[in-house]
Amino acid sequence: MFARENARELPSEMGELRRMIDEVDAEIVRLLDQRARLARRVGEVKRERGLGAYVPSREREVMDRVFSLSEGDFPKKGLEMVFREIISCSISLEARLKIAYLGPETTFTHEAARRAFGSSVEFEPQASVPEVFARVERGEAQYGVVPVENSMEGAVTHTLDELMNSPLKVCGEVYLPVSQNLLSKEETLDEVSVVRSHPMAIAQSAAWLRKYLPWAKVEEVESTGEAARNAASEPGVAAVGSELAAEVYGLNVLARNIQDSRVNATRFIILGRSWAGATGKDKTSVVFSVKDRPGVLKDALSAFADEGINLTRIESRPSRKRAWTYVFFADFQGHPEEERVQRALARLEEYCPYVSVIGAYPEAPPEVV
Repeated sequence: MFARENARELPSEMGELRRMIDEVDAEIVRLLDQRARLARRVGEVKRERGLGAYVPSREREVMDRVFSLSEGDFPKKGLEMVFREIISCSISLEARLKIAYLGPETTFTHEAARRAFGSSVEFEPQASVPEVFARVERGEAQYGVVPVENSMEGAVTHTLDELMNSPLKVCGEVYLPVSQNLLSKEETLDEVSVVRSHPMAIAQSAAWLRKYLPWAKVEEVESTGEAARNAASEPGVAAVGSELAAEVYGLNVLARNIQDSRVNATRFIILGRSWAGATGKDKTSVVFSVKDRPGVLKDALSAFADEGINLTRIESRPSRKRAWTYVFFADFQGHPEEERVQRALARLEEYCPYVSVIGAYPEAPPEVV
């Protein structure tokens, strides 16, 4: 008897729940329209004052506030994705943004650019890191996205070399887990006879390929995006690449996370004409050279230690001005608006003939697979 009563009550309860969801959806749409009107007005004010549409410090503030308001019923990751797209749409209403990135489409840099800016702005793939810098420097794109380091492979030297001489500033960062996947139009591993990808992606997945596809011929191509295009058009071909590539080219994901290391992530930087404002949880990037004497690097780094500033990365690169001379790239926690950072940079200049702050931006939490 109880079961029959429940069966009769269920349709009416479902109907009521769906009616309530429809009401919530209607309110969400109404509020989104209201937000869009406000965003258009913000865009007008920014244009009147000569301000940029993309403000990383404000975006961090919005995201932090959204997370604090949530009661936890809606998953945090989903909340972040929803508001990333809301912010992206709002930016597109304020101004038309072009984002240059190291292409082609569906590469990890493309994915990082989408994570930073959402999908409502215009993305322009470039063939090399210098071309990304050049597009932004010439004003043909407002921002650029390039990789700067990998947790397994270390620094991306092309990016460091461009930062050394470019007037552009680092205004943001994105960490992206390197998740390699086997993509193909085929439906089973048995149907795969050729695997193609960028040399680094192949190297990162070598052990898995040897174990599960020992019969397949492995071929290197220019990018994971090119490999995905090949897999979409040629029978028997699989690509090692991102799930974004599978989505764009209509490929099956035959295997996920086939990379040998589960803690592999890449850090990307966002390039603009000025650095970001302070948020209270920031990073600053600086490049400097040192005088040729014993202990000078130790003395230079003491400028940060004495102020209690944490260095998160330091790299050396040839200066390209004189043989066997080097410059140092360093990232540290803090912002140039802070007094302790100003004191540290002043101390650094006492030991170094050249010091340049090349960026300040909200610190992104590192992500790993």
